[in-house]
Amino acid sequence: MEKKRILIIEDDLAIAELERDYLEIDSFDVVISQNGARGLELALNESFDLVVLDLMLPGMDGFEICRRIRSRKETPILMVSARKDDIDKIRGLGLGADDYITKPFSPNEMVARVKAHISRFEKLSRSGRSHKQTELIIRGLAINLDARRVTLNGEEIILTTKEYDLLLFLAQNPNHVFSKETLLERVWGMDYFGDSATITVHIGKIRDKIERDKDNEQFIETIWGVGYRFKV
Repeated sequence: MEKKRILIIEDDLAIAELERDYLEIDSFDVVISQNGARGLELALNESFDLVVLDLMLPGMDGFEICRRIRSRKETPILMVSARKDDIDKIRGLGLGADDYITKPFSPNEMVARVKAHISRFEKLSRSGRSHKQTELIIRGLAINLDARRVTLNGEEIILTTKEYDLLLFLAQNPNHVFSKETLLERVWGMDYFGDSATITVHIGKIRDKIERDKDNEQFIETIWGVGYRFKV
């Protein structure tokens, strides 16, 4: 079986090598870049199954790298930072990172998260290829399951992988209220290590892209104290 390839973009070589050693024990093929710009070049021009991305980097910070990768590829991104501020986590997730882990962390936890995100991404990719072309259309919002493409009144809406997955799940279960915890479990999977702030960030990003009247939500409704539902 071909080894899964991991790109580590981390300027602290000791940390990068520790991450690499633990990943290689689990039979991953690992490439390290200590420079942000070089790491971005590798991420865009080579094939990797996941990117472990540090925030504070020389040449280009992790936020910009994440944004540029996500504009071109759906490769899972695990963001790493020594900064514990929620605003950094929210910003990283909002730019399309799949997960966020704070230093210091257990290398075994890092490996577990890498495995979980690769597994989930592969399952989603397989399901996207296996079913016949299907489209959900709700008040001008069209979700094409085969192409994983979303349009609003004919205009294409660019969503990250997780934004699309969350929107699709809600649209396939209309008028049902889901708590943040349930959405994390159903969309990210039971093995996801994040918290409910992930849902808040992703719902906000989706609304920015599909809600034309911010004072009158047409699609995703907040049920205060309970969760969210897709209105039909």
